[in-house]
Order: sequence, then C-alpha cells, then structure tokens
Amino acid sequence: MKARVVTYTLETLPSLTEGQRANLRALSAHPDHGFDSVAPKKAPNGEWEKAELRDFYRPLKRQITTRVDADVLEWLKSQGKGHQSRINAILRREMQAALRAGAK
Repeated sequence: MKARVVTYTLETLPSLTEGQRANLRALSAHPDHGFDSVAPKKAPNGEWEKAELRDFYRPLKRQITTRVDADVLEWLKSQGKGHQSRINAILRREMQAALRAGAK
C-alpha cells in the first residue's frame, strides 16, 4: 500500500476539533516546568565547558545497497531491532580504529 502525501496551506488547513481544542486547553493550564524540553533553557554551571563535539555531531545518513553474508545478517537481526544501526556502529568502530592506527 502506497502512502498518500497530504499537503496543507494556511487556507486549506482544517479547523481543530473540539477534542483537539480541549487537549490544548488542558496543556496550556500546566506550568512549563512540568514538561521535559528538548533543550534546557540554561545549561547548568560548567556543562558547556565539558561538552564535546560528539555531543552535538549527527552525521548525515545515505541510503546504500550492499550485500552481506546471510549468517552475518541473521546474527545481527537476532539481537533485536536496530540491525542497520549496529552495522553502522561496527563500521564506524573499524573506521575509527583504522584512522587511529594511521595517525601513529
């Protein structure tokens, strides 16, 4: 089944339902300190100084097609969800080890 893409503009955006409005009213009644935010408004003392590039770096992902031995793929999948992330982590670990070895 192919996913259908729906696009709205300000003119075509549907009105909120009464249930959605009730949810918004309930949320607005809560104080802000009751919610976790994605980024803190102010970092605790000394936290920015301890931050490292790895804390902010998020590499771009590219989709590729590759062939992997069947037993290797089954082993990765047998460890649960995230086998593609595990493949990437293994490759990154090997890349970093090779870079460190070449830097000596």
